[in-house]
Amino acid sequence: MEPVKIGLLGLGTVGGGTVSVLTGNAEEIARRAGREIRIAHAAARDYDASRIPGLERIDTIGDDAFAVVDDPDIDIVIELIGGYSPARELVLKAIENGKHVVTANKALIALHGNEIFAAAQAKGVTVAFEAAVAGGIPIIKALREGLAANHVEWIAGIINGTGNFILTEMRDKGRAFAEVLAEAQQLGYAEADPTFDVEGIDAAHKLTILGSLAFGIPLQFDKTFTEGISKIEPQDVAYAAEFGYRIKHLGIARRTAAGIELRVHPTLIPQRRLIANVDGVMNAVLVKCDAVGPTLYYGAGAGALPTASAVVADVIDIARALTSDPNNRVPHLAFQPDELTDTPVLPIEAVETAYYLRLTALDRSGVMAAIAGILGEEGISIEAIKQKEPGEGDTHVSLIMLTHRVTEGDMNRAMARIEALEAVQGPVARIRMESLEG
Repeated sequence: MEPVKIGLLGLGTVGGGTVSVLTGNAEEIARRAGREIRIAHAAARDYDASRIPGLERIDTIGDDAFAVVDDPDIDIVIELIGGYSPARELVLKAIENGKHVVTANKALIALHGNEIFAAAQAKGVTVAFEAAVAGGIPIIKALREGLAANHVEWIAGIINGTGNFILTEMRDKGRAFAEVLAEAQQLGYAEADPTFDVEGIDAAHKLTILGSLAFGIPLQFDKTFTEGISKIEPQDVAYAAEFGYRIKHLGIARRTAAGIELRVHPTLIPQRRLIANVDGVMNAVLVKCDAVGPTLYYGAGAGALPTASAVVADVIDIARALTSDPNNRVPHLAFQPDELTDTPVLPIEAVETAYYLRLTALDRSGVMAAIAGILGEEGISIEAIKQKEPGEGDTHVSLIMLTHRVTEGDMNRAMARIEALEAVQGPVARIRMESLEG
C-alpha cells in the first residue's frame, strides 16, 4: 500500500517535535495506521536543523508554504505555523485542494473554525485539532468519542500552563505576580509579551473549542468572558488557603436552563479537589457528565513532544479513515453539522456563582453592619467572614468575605455601593468561587 504523504507547515518547537515523533516512531506508527506515514514536503522560513532529529528523512524542504498545500502528492497537511494569517488562507487552500488538515492552532479554530469546518464538510475532508487544546492530553477525543453517550453538564479546566505556574509559585513561596512572571519568561514558559497567557486569551481560545464540543453549539470566541490573573495578590492566595481554598485560573463551560456559560477567570476551588492540586505548568480538564459522572484528564499542556504526540495521533486517525465515507467519520465538533444548536451563550452578568471579596475599611463600629446591609439588600448572603487585626497605628483593616451563589449583575451593584462608602478605601477585590462537586 502506498504511504500516506504529509505536508508539514512550520519547523518550530512543535513542528520539530512532530518530525522527531513521526520519524523516530515510524515503525510503530505504521503498525497502528496500517501503512507508512512519511513527510514528503515541508516548508519553514527559519529553523535549526541541528535540533530536529529525523529532518534528513523529509523528501523536500522549502520556504513556500503554499507550494506544500498545492503539491498534488500530499494527502494530509499539518499546519503548525500558528496565528490567524496566513494560517487561515493555507488551511482553506489545502481543503479546496481536497487535502485533510491537522492543526495545533487554537486561535485559528476558535475564531475561524466555523468557516473551516463548513469548507471541509463540503469538500469531504477532515480537519483534526487535538493538539489545539491541552497539548498532549486527549481531551478532544474524549469529548467527541469517549463521552459521546453522555450529556455534558460542565467542564472546568486548567488549560494554560503559564498561568498555573505563576499561581503555584505565588501560593508555595508567597511571591508577587510580577516577580514570578519575570521568571516564567526566563524559563521560556511565557512569551516576551505574555498577554495571551496571563490575561486568559489563550485559555479562552481553548475553552471556546471545548464548549462547542461539549454542548453542540457553534464556536463563539467573542462571547467567552475572559479575565486574567495579573490582579491576583499574594494576600489573596494566603487568605484563600485560610478558608481551605486554592486559586486556579480556570476555563469553565456549563449548561444551564437559561443557556451556556463560557468563562475564563481566577477561581477559588476547595483545596481537597484533585484539580486544585495540579501544579506548575501542568494542565488538567475536569468533565462532569450525567451518565459517567466526573472524569479528570491530566498531563502536559505544551512542549514539543507532548504536543507532537497529539498532532501525530490525529494524522494516524486520518490515515486509518482515508478510504471511509466522509459522512460516517467522527464530526468535527462532535455533533452532526446540521444538529448544532443556537442555545445562547450567557453574558457574564447573568452567570451565578459564589464569591470571595476582600476590601479595606475603617476600623470603627458600624462599618461592617453597613457593608452587610448592602449585601443583604442585593440578596447576597455571607457564608464566612474574617477581619484581620490592624497593624500598630493603622486606621483601616482588611475584611475578607465568602458569599453564597448570586448572579454577577447583583454582585456588581453591591460592589459599586460598597466602594462608594466613605469608610471603604479603594476597590473591592473579587474572585469567583466554584465547588466543582461531582
